[in-house]
Amino acid sequence: MKIPPLVDLGPELNADEMRRYKRHVVIPEISLEGQRRLKNAKVVCIGAGGLGSPILMYLAAAGVGTLGIVEFDTVDESNLQRQVIYGHSDIGKSKANCAKSRVTEINPDIRVNVHELQLDTTNAIDILKNYDLIIDGTDNFATRYLINDACVLLNKPYIWGSVLRFDGQASLFWAQYGACYRCLHPVPSIDSPSCAEAGVIGSLCATIASIQATEAIKLITGIGASLIGSLIMYDALNLSYETLKLSKDPSCVLCGENPTQTSLMQDYAGFCLPVIPGEITVVELKEKLDSEEDFFLVDVREPHEFEIVSIPGGHLIPLAGFLDGSALKKMPLDTEIVIYCRSGVRSATALKSLRDAGFSRSSHVIGGVIAWAQQIDPTCTVY
Repeated sequence: MKIPPLVDLGPELNADEMRRYKRHVVIPEISLEGQRRLKNAKVVCIGAGGLGSPILMYLAAAGVGTLGIVEFDTVDESNLQRQVIYGHSDIGKSKANCAKSRVTEINPDIRVNVHELQLDTTNAIDILKNYDLIIDGTDNFATRYLINDACVLLNKPYIWGSVLRFDGQASLFWAQYGACYRCLHPVPSIDSPSCAEAGVIGSLCATIASIQATEAIKLITGIGASLIGSLIMYDALNLSYETLKLSKDPSCVLCGENPTQTSLMQDYAGFCLPVIPGEITVVELKEKLDSEEDFFLVDVREPHEFEIVSIPGGHLIPLAGFLDGSALKKMPLDTEIVIYCRSGVRSATALKSLRDAGFSRSSHVIGGVIAWAQQIDPTCTVY
């Protein structure tokens, strides 16, 4: 879809800027006018991880005048496989501050705003309203819905990307011109693992982030056809792209013909979790194990995850078996069943399958292996 430039013309370029951006300026579609729009643009990236790292670096190099970084985490060694904005010496440091130092080194003439916090319902509107364009570099459904809802309410464009293993997706949501994220995903996919659970090839992040950064430049300068109304799906393993058409959902609760949601939700994390009775804590699980209660402990993760770390006594039966029903034949009929996964999301999905099949004496472990490592056995590897 072709739309007008998002940002007004900024000040004339000085001699230093002309030298820096001459490879942009000589492109007819961008020219001096487009570079002045980039100079005047204010873009915020939510997350400075696998997607956020290259997005921030490319937009800084492109001359986006003001960059916002929303990030609350610290650099972990496992980040370095794909989060190219950081180095080994950054481990343990603030991601937001390290990212600011790196993009300032790339381009000292831009302004960088650091929001060292977790985006939530109390701050999203106040932060995002100050930017022309919002880019999503997060990896969880709760924050994606929050960003989308705030952008619809503020009438801001939202460039979204997602990566998992070898698969990536990207789109541009702007309710003024087309669909919002809720039109694509009216309800969260509660059985989708995170990158930490399923893994992601590092170079895939660069591919999807480059698409997001390119869309930002095109949108700001008003050139080319944007991804509004389209979803790009990239399969890195087989090197294939597919583009799907997206349409606004007339019944969307947020941007449809008769919206029923007119403000941010209070609990996005709760919205993205299934409501299923039957939860136990890792402390309660430990008590069951110590007292040698008779129950059947099931790990619904993948085999490679089970090899990294597991809770003693667990039987590996991946989630797919619960979704297609094949795992039900392996469940005892006269014994309590307790299910766990990495964080509690997949185990909740498996539990629902069990309850629907009539296994009433079943429960799942809140927080999964992560909670076990934090509260019971700190020697466990957390991935």
